[in-house]
Amino acid sequence: MAQARTHISAISHQPSAISHQPLAISHYFMSVRREGWQGWDAYAPFYDWENARTLGRRDVPFWRRVAAEARGPVLELGCGTGRVSVPLAKAGVDLVGVDRSEPMLARLRSASARAGAIGHVNAVRGDIRDLPFASQAFSMVLAPYGILQSLLVDRDLVATLTSVARVLAPGGRFGIDLVPDVPNWREYENKIQLRGRATGGAHLTLIESVRQDPRRRLTTFNQRYVENHGGRKQEHHFELTFRTLSVRQMTRRLEAAGFAVEAVLGDYRGRPLDQRSDVWIILARRT
Repeated sequence: MAQARTHISAISHQPSAISHQPLAISHYFMSVRREGWQGWDAYAPFYDWENARTLGRRDVPFWRRVAAEARGPVLELGCGTGRVSVPLAKAGVDLVGVDRSEPMLARLRSASARAGAIGHVNAVRGDIRDLPFASQAFSMVLAPYGILQSLLVDRDLVATLTSVARVLAPGGRFGIDLVPDVPNWREYENKIQLRGRATGGAHLTLIESVRQDPRRRLTTFNQRYVENHGGRKQEHHFELTFRTLSVRQMTRRLEAAGFAVEAVLGDYRGRPLDQRSDVWIILARRT
């Protein structure tokens, strides 16, 4: 998902004999029950490298403006490596980040330490379907860059929205960012998506395959990273799956969970949603 990566146990990298034919089981992996958090531990070493070449930080100023309006602690769902969390904390936001992936959180803690005390993020390992916080603990909750699309069945989405409603104070804001083009990606096999140098001098190549399951609204990205250290190659293979609902479907679920939708935006400048929008941003209040 090299141009629209969503963020949330690792599938360990496979031996070369297997990873050179990742789609031999493609129809199998689309039919078995997957969890949206699977693959993210293995993705952690490559997440920042890939997103620096795709999304970058173009959403960060938007979330910084939104979070600046909070009158108390802010919670980020699926905080990952701190791509959003650390800049918000540096801007003075009292921020807590929650993520299920410990390898992702380890990278966030390193980034937070490099940023100094002003960029400190309280990083907590937890499941967004059952948030490990007290009721009404936060004045705002943020779900940037498609994190809710990592919830692959409706009961997981309902559980997450219910959990957010519990930890959010009445009147608190819930900001959601969805990536609408994921179900529109054409299927392909073993396509080289990105190449480049990584920190430390290694050369990385991302080889990607995509499968769509329209009935279940699922998109699975089968990723193979080839890491070349001076002629020594190592392969890392994992899969990431996403479920994309329409804005109307998401709005209905928010309302059922006790939220009132205030605005639906189509870009990070705050313009209204239209057919050309490459992001769907929903801003809601806890009733």
